[in-house]
Amino acid sequence: MLRSATDFGISVQDWNAAKEEAKAAMIERAKLRGSIPYSDLVAKINAVRFQAHDTRLFHMLGEISVEQEKAGRGMLSVVVVHKGGDMQPGPGFFLLGQHRLRDERKGIVRCIFEPREMRIHERTNY
Repeated sequence: MLRSATDFGISVQDWNAAKEEAKAAMIERAKLRGSIPYSDLVAKINAVRFQAHDTRLFHMLGEISVEQEKAGRGMLSVVVVHKGGDMQPGPGFFLLGQHRLRDERKGIVRCIFEPREMRIHERTNY
């Protein structure tokens, strides 16, 4: 279950401003068919101070992805990745994808086993 601003003691106004800043940075990268590390993303968010491994950030990214997916644009947070190692989105992205796509068996398999293909597909909507 995703938590929101009030669960973290953040004003709704600041939370929404941070979401807009994060969304703008992610859309910018998606348009370039690029990715952005968590640490670079948090540097672009001024309304709320986040760390790269901040639980609050993960919940905000989940909210953004759900909103964007409901609007038919896919899970935008697919462009936010680990800076080193696998260069993939974090495990929360895949858990959210499983939850959002649980009734579409092909979608779940694609999300779990073909994340790079999914990223390319998701980005085409921006």
